[in-house]
Amino acid sequence: MANERLRTALLQRGAGLEELADAVGVDPKTAERWITVGRIPYRRHRYAAAAFLGVDEVYLWPNALEREQLADASENEILTVHPHRWVVPREAWERLFSTAQAAIDVLVYSGFFLADDPGLQRLLAQKARDGVQVRILLGDPDCGHVSDRGADEGIDEAMASKIRNAIVLYEPLRRLDAVEVRLHDTVLYNSIYRADDELLVNTHIYGQPAAQAPVLHLRRVAGGSMVSTYLDSFERVWSQARPLDHPDHP
Repeated sequence: MANERLRTALLQRGAGLEELADAVGVDPKTAERWITVGRIPYRRHRYAAAAFLGVDEVYLWPNALEREQLADASENEILTVHPHRWVVPREAWERLFSTAQAAIDVLVYSGFFLADDPGLQRLLAQKARDGVQVRILLGDPDCGHVSDRGADEGIDEAMASKIRNAIVLYEPLRRLDAVEVRLHDTVLYNSIYRADDELLVNTHIYGQPAAQAPVLHLRRVAGGSMVSTYLDSFERVWSQARPLDHPDHP
């Protein structure tokens, strides 16, 4: 069976078989068979091809790893688990964002603790000026899911108010070319804070504020699937969200 995922990834990259073969270090005919007959490469070649195409190895070859291997690799993506967000040291948030070289992503309803921290705001701004893409997803304060979340936590309209305050606090950041903020109206199962291949994922608990819920500290490992699962979720929400008007063009 042909590997359409690999074929699509090549098209999206704008690359040909010869470029893929050169990047991986194989003959073009070998790379062609990976697509046309679905042959699974050696692991070192899978890893090199995935790195060249900027996608996850498991996405390109989902059947390459045995179930136990996939579970072991995914378990190794877990660096630590914090019992509550409030116990995560501020330095951990600063270290996370300071390591970013390509992308910083944030998916929250308000994430007010982040918007209200001048030091972290300055760090995000500096990263944006250095060329790091910064994407922030805030909940739409007028949507039903935000209203429901406020009711669940017992703070009612305060949830939407925190989002509106965060929008105001992010105004200087939103003026930078590398920064985009969008509003989403999805159910927020997890808050995601990403710097390249490292994540802090704040799970959510019914009836409890996000600060009381656990945080998973994850880092991508070749063959693992946890990080890629969360990143895929972010992309789905991002694609459906509406851009927030630029502060200079209401």
